[in-house]
Amino acid sequence: MKAWMECTGFEWDDGNSGKNWEKHGVADFEAEEIFFNRPFIVRHDAAHASDEENRWRAFGRTDKGRYLFIAFTVRRTLIRVISARVTTRRERRFYES
Repeated sequence: MKAWMECTGFEWDDGNSGKNWEKHGVADFEAEEIFFNRPFIVRHDAAHASDEENRWRAFGRTDKGRYLFIAFTVRRTLIRVISARVTTRRERRFYES
């Protein structure tokens, strides 16, 4: 079982709340939506992981059909979104294939 599948919610604090809206035009609630919509694709992000914390990258769609890329980690039982943005054309093709 993957760590994010056992999570009970999301961690939003001053360090990540609203950040993706300011940088990429993606609201926090939109980032959460892709975890509940299918298809939902997750890959381990070994390049950004450390000994203390695994990192993951996810591709999915919001309830309104926006294609998003999410970088996240899991802390205890919460998903902490590190970055959320609209997918590139290449990422969207990957997601749709």
